[in-house]
Amino acid sequence: MTHFPPSGHSSAHPSAAPRVIVIGAGCIGLSIAWRLASAGCAVDVYDRGRAGLGATHAAAGMLAAAVETEPGEQALLPLTLDSQQRWPAFAAELEAASGLPVDLRTEGTLQVALTRDDVEVLRAGYEFQRSLDLNVTWLSGAQVKEREPWLNPRAAAGVLGAADGQVDNRKLAVALKAAALKAGARLHEEVAVEALSILAGRVEGVVVDGALKAADVVVLAAGAWSRLLAGLPDGAIPPVRPVKGQMLALRMDPAQPLLRHVVWPPKCYLVPRLDGRLIVGATTEDKGWDDRLTAGGVLALLEAAWRALPGVEELPIEEMWVGHRPGSRDDAPILGPVPGVAGLVMATGHHRNGILLTPGTADLVADHILTGRVDPLLAPFGIGRFQERSAHGMRL
Repeated sequence: MTHFPPSGHSSAHPSAAPRVIVIGAGCIGLSIAWRLASAGCAVDVYDRGRAGLGATHAAAGMLAAAVETEPGEQALLPLTLDSQQRWPAFAAELEAASGLPVDLRTEGTLQVALTRDDVEVLRAGYEFQRSLDLNVTWLSGAQVKEREPWLNPRAAAGVLGAADGQVDNRKLAVALKAAALKAGARLHEEVAVEALSILAGRVEGVVVDGALKAADVVVLAAGAWSRLLAGLPDGAIPPVRPVKGQMLALRMDPAQPLLRHVVWPPKCYLVPRLDGRLIVGATTEDKGWDDRLTAGGVLALLEAAWRALPGVEELPIEEMWVGHRPGSRDDAPILGPVPGVAGLVMATGHHRNGILLTPGTADLVADHILTGRVDPLLAPFGIGRFQERSAHGMRL
């Protein structure tokens, strides 16, 4: 596991450290900036909006490397499990560096079946996850209700992912911003990068307000906006698209919350916060940049939540919103150096795993920038994989 100097301590040879520009101030961009600034790099972070108010703000903060693993995602599992294991130390270091909480919770994640058909679907997923040696446990309906007594009395079975948990993604963004700034990173909010500047196959910086901002390394961490950056050569345009998600938050009594675990009933998920908020999510829609809430989307979420947790009927709605996940062609992140463009590094396309993969992405990408090494965990997720599949006639 990669280790970095404590935040605020420069490396022994800061003059040798590269000048880095990070495009995107979500949890991925800010965490990389924090790591690099802490290691003595000169780091500038640019975001077209406000820091942390894109996909990071819209997320639910689940750290579900086990229960979210589905068939076809086996190649991603080493990366998600590694990042999940980094979370406790990462959260502790971030809280110490920023002086702010991130509310990491490790009660586990509970999948719930309500009908006989749900049980069969749940069992199939459980058996698949067990075949991968994931830390999941089958629970009877009675055992489910012992853990979460306010769930529907007809809950028939459950699966507990004991190592899965959550973090408050909005608090995470605020803490990362504070830690990066304290470590010496410079943050430029509401400042759009107009283009990437490349000379003779090497990054020379970015164009902002018509002027070149020089850098040795540029990290593209702009989420769903990443492919829109002007100046990217054809082979360096990340195949990332916005995947719309509608979500809402209900208000529980924090002294007597309806849930303690993150709960995945059919057709939604429920994430209880320490302050009493109950996050209900999320739709998955290929609707481009559409940012409108719809009656159908909100109805589907509320109905699924009510079927699993009838008490939500009495809870006030506190907030509703839309986010855009950065989905890649194979729903796996695009990470690491770009062949043919020296100094350009990708950190995008995390889809629904951005919060989970924050520590791993930050450590592995920063390690590559500082040492030139491509960690074996990082290697399968380079942008070159899309060209390789195309060359072999595989459909992208």
